[in-house]
Amino acid sequence: MSTKTKFAINAFLFSLFFSFILFLSAGSIDYLQGWIYLLTTVATTSLNILTIKADDELMKERAKPGEGTKSWDKALLGVSSLLYLAILVVAGLDSGRYRWSPEFHWSVNGTGVFLMVAGQIFFFAARNENRFFSSVVRIQKERGHTVCDIGIYKIVRHPGYLGMIISTAGIPLLLGSLWSSIPSFISIILLLARTLLEDNTLKNELEGYSEYMQRTRFKLVPRVW
Repeated sequence: MSTKTKFAINAFLFSLFFSFILFLSAGSIDYLQGWIYLLTTVATTSLNILTIKADDELMKERAKPGEGTKSWDKALLGVSSLLYLAILVVAGLDSGRYRWSPEFHWSVNGTGVFLMVAGQIFFFAARNENRFFSSVVRIQKERGHTVCDIGIYKIVRHPGYLGMIISTAGIPLLLGSLWSSIPSFISIILLLARTLLEDNTLKNELEGYSEYMQRTRFKLVPRVW
């Protein structure tokens, strides 16, 4: 089985798992927001697979990173995974089972879909431009780690995180759940913290990154931060 085939299978299994958690929390398959979420994630997962470059080394790195992952990143990733599950569980209980939140106008749900898809597209673009786009924070010495300063990396230093933040912000809107915005907001705060910590790590440990910081001044949003 090829690396890309394994990548595709794992991607779809994760998509189906998260949708299962959402419907399980809602307690019913008669849940419109759940079906919107499922269709959106299947669409973005398909786009993920179709657009990824045929780079076996990068796919292997993202699936099973090498040694040297920062301990703080392991902790942040663990908490972030739990928070993502919390977003889905709370949303399922809220908009699917108990209806704690008022019903959202369809335009709000549509905005959520747009943000989730746009964020994922931004993330995929960043991944495809950076051959060292690992799933963890580590200096990939065995792969000859160098600074990526092309494409959208000329505009901001961490476009992948920006895409994740946009996508995360859209989930409560897509699912029509005010309460799920709480774990979503915490997830975004953790992404901002991870951006800062990774930026400092690269500055201190990756050759050429300090010079890159002078050329590309902003981490996430031009003229803001």
